[in-house]
Amino acid sequence: MDSRTAAPSSVDVLIEAVGRGSPVALKRLYDVESRRLYGIALRIARRPEIAADVLQEAFLQIWQNAATFSAERGAGAAWLTGVVRFRALDAVRKVGRETLSDEALEPDVVEKLDAVAQTAALRRCLTLLEDEQRRCILLAFVDGLSHSQIAERIKAPLGSVKSWIRRGLHSLRRCLQ
Repeated sequence: MDSRTAAPSSVDVLIEAVGRGSPVALKRLYDVESRRLYGIALRIARRPEIAADVLQEAFLQIWQNAATFSAERGAGAAWLTGVVRFRALDAVRKVGRETLSDEALEPDVVEKLDAVAQTAALRRCLTLLEDEQRRCILLAFVDGLSHSQIAERIKAPLGSVKSWIRRGLHSLRRCLQ
């Protein structure tokens, strides 16, 4: 068995390299994990600009604290998820406090109603999709998984996953128009 198959995961290896001060490993880790982590931040923060800030702060924290990561205590992907999750929760709490103390940050009521209507329409349209289409679309756009990661997770052929996403997006577009 070679060292690549003995390694816990490529994410674990990258985190350990970041812990040793490798900026190349940090960039590769960002390339590999940023979509998934942004999806987690967006799911918690519900605002793209906050999720982007959370992701940036999380990768700064990862750079600073990667040396404390230990694969024996858990998977690297779980460690990254925890960093992003706690950053996102902190950001949501901070925004909540700022909103309460500064009325200028409160969005216009019409914008709120429009956002609620759009969310309701999207939810309604998602319920009209086939189960496979809905699941794949949520995994791709909420969790930030690639087509191949989705295929692996749901144990389905890659071509089927791509078709379900394409047809599902087409159906959503028609439904939302």
